[in-house]
Amino acid sequence: MPKKRKNKKIKNLKKKKTTILKSKSKNESKISEKKVVSGGQDEKPEIKKIKKQPTEKRVYNLKDFVVYPKHGVGKITAIEKAKIGEIDIQFYKIFIEKEKLTLTVPINQQSKLRSISSINQINKCISILKTKPKIKRTMWSRRAQEYDQKINSGKIYELAEVVKDLNKNTDIIADQSYSERQLFEKAYERLKSEFEAVLKVSTEDVQKKMDKALGRTQILDSTE
Repeated sequence: MPKKRKNKKIKNLKKKKTTILKSKSKNESKISEKKVVSGGQDEKPEIKKIKKQPTEKRVYNLKDFVVYPKHGVGKITAIEKAKIGEIDIQFYKIFIEKEKLTLTVPINQQSKLRSISSINQINKCISILKTKPKIKRTMWSRRAQEYDQKINSGKIYELAEVVKDLNKNTDIIADQSYSERQLFEKAYERLKSEFEAVLKVSTEDVQKKMDKALGRTQILDSTE
């Protein structure tokens, strides 16, 4: 009798083990199926809707002041049409007074043009000119390249930063290298021309306003 009982117990244990193993294998197969399904879902690329770029172009009128990044402030002197092949092209004639240069800019390629700044932006520029210049320890050749990029960016705040950083509060040539002075004058004149167009005051008044913000009043006093 004890042997039979032992055999029954062994059989029962074996049955339990087999049922446990079966349940484990079923669970594992379910998990693997889930992983395959989820993996398949992840592999599907997400389709994102691309927003259409605005096709409307800003319309500038005759005698409007605009800014062309590489040349600065200009005035629209004419809006003309021309036929190239079978295509009619409309373009602006922009006169850059500081460089005595006339640009021809097609209306459908005017992305580089921008309107002149607002009064608030000019006031922000004045506050930038009043701040302390940033002193960088990098090589001058690299800094000169950065300054030149900022000047030609067409962004008025970056232009004001160049003027502020290269300002030496003096007109003594020995205090500035030739290339420094050239970049400073280029940025200064370009900023001044936009100040004139926005504020609609004389060149002398704009220069006094800028020099006061830069702390260059002593230079004006000495020249007068």
